[in-house]
Amino acid sequence: MQIIEKKDEFRESLLTWYRREKRDLPWRRTSNPYYIWVSEVMLQQTRVDTVIPYYERFIEQFPTMEALADADENDLLKMWEGLGYYSRARNLQAGVSEVVASYGGKVPENRKDISTLKGVGPYTAGAVLSIAYGVPEHAVDGNVMRVISRLLLIEEDIAIPRTRKIFESVVMDLIDREDPSSFNQGLMELGATICTPNPKCLLCPVRDFCEAFHTGRQQELPVKTKKTKMKVIPVASFAIRNERGEWLLRQRPSKGLLANLWEFPMVELTGDGTPQQILREQYGLESKAHLEVLTFKHIFSHITWEMQSFEARMYEEDVIPEGFRFFTEEEVEALPKPVPVLKIWEEVKGENKHDN
Repeated sequence: MQIIEKKDEFRESLLTWYRREKRDLPWRRTSNPYYIWVSEVMLQQTRVDTVIPYYERFIEQFPTMEALADADENDLLKMWEGLGYYSRARNLQAGVSEVVASYGGKVPENRKDISTLKGVGPYTAGAVLSIAYGVPEHAVDGNVMRVISRLLLIEEDIAIPRTRKIFESVVMDLIDREDPSSFNQGLMELGATICTPNPKCLLCPVRDFCEAFHTGRQQELPVKTKKTKMKVIPVASFAIRNERGEWLLRQRPSKGLLANLWEFPMVELTGDGTPQQILREQYGLESKAHLEVLTFKHIFSHITWEMQSFEARMYEEDVIPEGFRFFTEEEVEALPKPVPVLKIWEEVKGENKHDN
């Protein structure tokens, strides 16, 4: 195989390209392991251009690990609001708290110890170790698996967890011992910008070493089996105001989907009856003047909500369901809300200033 026989040339081609072409990203201007850790967690399942403003606000709000460890969860979730996958934020705070409590505020410099921290998997461990500390450790994510599968014509299914070990072994064989940070980031950058699902092979700095390019098989790789069909749940959400213009919300349970975030009354439309009837049956809520606001889909990793949303008025407050309370518009703004609620809120807020 070209790459195995010419490792030095491959490294030189990759590193020269990366140092010349790398994007100027805020987390690439630091070697602070905490900041790099934050960026890697945010970048999981989220686009780079989306992450940049979140990262900058987050570091400004929690500039040290001690600041994040001591943060109120509501403040943490508010800073994460809109990024999704909120368990990432909770795990990050828990992991950082472990570092502060058990390691004197210094992120461990070896894979064994850093991997014991909450939320730190093999990829995050390798990324922090190589980028922050210059330790030659693998950091294999989806981009890297796509690049390596094409370079070496690896046909094992990357959807199977044990396949990752193959790619980790290849990276450890190829990694540049002098600059593992640039090597790992070079592979990631290549996968993100050139060796994409529809690769730009003619722009690739390492195409001379690529088996898939030479055999015309780049579109076939990587091999990845499709996930089982996603469950779709029809849902209705009700932005309900009282006569004082306050909004009715509750905090979701502390465990499970969107834990501890705030939401309007919401019902699953899995039975008979209109959304308003189901709302009445489930919560005993009597609301009037229903106006449809938005219809949209919200996709989680395992389910999709088909959302209908309504704005409504409540004139009698004798029966407020357990766990719900009314908030002023300013108070609602300050609450951490999931993306579906944010979408509805952006449509309805300020409305009470214009009616009556």
